[in-house]
Amino acid sequence: MEVRERLLHAARRVFEEAGSRGATTRRIATEAGVNEITLFRHFGSKAALIGEALAAASREPVRTGLPAEPRDPEAELMAWSHAGYAHLRLHAAMIRTTLGELAEAPDAARCVAGPPVQVHTELLQYLQRLRERGMADGEWDADAAANLLMGSLFADAIARDAVPEKYPYPEAEAPGRYVRMFLRAIGAVPAPAAGPEAADAAPAGGTERVGPNLS
Repeated sequence: MEVRERLLHAARRVFEEAGSRGATTRRIATEAGVNEITLFRHFGSKAALIGEALAAASREPVRTGLPAEPRDPEAELMAWSHAGYAHLRLHAAMIRTTLGELAEAPDAARCVAGPPVQVHTELLQYLQRLRERGMADGEWDADAAANLLMGSLFADAIARDAVPEKYPYPEAEAPGRYVRMFLRAIGAVPAPAAGPEAADAAPAGGTERVGPNLS
């Protein structure tokens, strides 16, 4: 790994542990295995180094996998939620530290805002497609619905370490719990299968709603 990359990784690790005040150039340089002169030669200042380290983290892609043409809302939102939750858990320390410094360092918070905005946009568009195709009914606001699911996943992923008694179920089960309740809330139904076999297999009285019981 090149010196510049080592410094970026070290800055991120130290920032996660100590925040911007505790992330001294000496500590970052030691973590990276270089001297402070090398750090300043590459980045000029601590603020520039930390800013670039956080910006690099924000550019890491979050591959949600939501399809352009919905087929199975439960399976598709399950995959999306597991991917997003894993991303949040991976970056939980950095997110907590950044939020804690929001008042003093608002630019740092903006550095990590990119992925949530991107994911929210993708989820919002997906929910709108569900409604357009008659795969979710009821009176609900798509933007609020997207915030509801994202907020549930975010709160669990970020707060789980601080208040574990509020999240007694394993991490692996968390996304599924929220998705199933969310599907009920928006009245999501599976896409109708094509062909005569599907008509024969359809239950009497309409299409069954998605989402098994949580018990």
